Amino acid sequence: MPDWTVKDIPPQTGRIAVITGANSGIGYEAAKALAGAGAKVIIASRNERKGAAALASIRAATPDADIAFEPLDLASLDSVARTAARIAAAVPRIDLLINNAGVMAIPDRHETEDGFEMQMGANYIGHFAWTMRLLPKVFLADNPRVVTVSSLAHRSGRINFDDLQWQRNYGPWRAYCQSKLATLLFSLELDRAARAEGWQLKSLAAHPGYAVTGLQSAGPRMGRNRPSFLERFGKLVEPIFSQSAAAGALPTLFAATSPDAEGGTMYGPNGFYELKGPPARAKIAAHARDPAIWRRLWDVSEQLTGLRSPLPATA
Repeated sequence: MPDWTVKDIPPQTGRIAVITGANSGIGYEAAKALAGAGAKVIIASRNERKGAAALASIRAATPDADIAFEPLDLASLDSVARTAARIAAAVPRIDLLINNAGVMAIPDRHETEDGFEMQMGANYIGHFAWTMRLLPKVFLADNPRVVTVSSLAHRSGRINFDDLQWQRNYGPWRAYCQSKLATLLFSLELDRAARAEGWQLKSLAAHPGYAVTGLQSAGPRMGRNRPSFLERFGKLVEPIFSQSAAAGALPTLFAATSPDAEGGTMYGPNGFYELKGPPARAKIAAHARDPAIWRRLWDVSEQLTGLRSPLPATA
């Protein structure tokens, strides 16, 4: 897949894509590219003002874009349920479900509306519930895909089953790395289940490398009024190691649209340490390849959300 770009996206006319967190960053770039390729795109994000600005910007680039916004707070299981119900009632199926939204390295421990540690709750548990609620619509599509955005940080993550919500010994990076490992394990387990059950669904993961987006400042500044060390250090190394949000979206877009993309894999940049470059199959850390851990996390997630994977309508 040398130098794969948005120009290589197959026509998406007639396909319906739902993307979380697509009012900025790589989610916005993915939404823009999919709308430009002809897909109907629904952006589900928390900030309605930024959502409106994203719609206007995409329509300016693609005047006939079929694109809509739905307010969604992944830190609230009630919001997840309400927004998923609205979308399910509005579309006949979902061809592409892209779990993209995230927050990174919150300095102090915060909780979601449901009492989950914020990074685990918004990055992972909210997306688990979101996917479970929308899978019935995904199953109605021909050859649908679920793409979940993970991170290079998964390599440093471990699932702390004894204290999943970091009620003891919270660390911003430990919590972030765990949450992004969890998104990857979820993607792998969903694909394993799809193959075991004979579903047509493909589940894939992607990571953007080091893409310059609002992620580097939003989390580290939560509860603070000045740039964090992470922001200051990032500005120093960005010119060498980073890439644009548009480039960072390419692994997601490849996973979502390429005929060559394989389920049960992760895609990321092909450059040094997978920090930047065109999309290619990414390295999955050895500790993330244990199906027993995938299944254990899935079982815990069902208990935390009260949701189980629905069977396809044709089963």
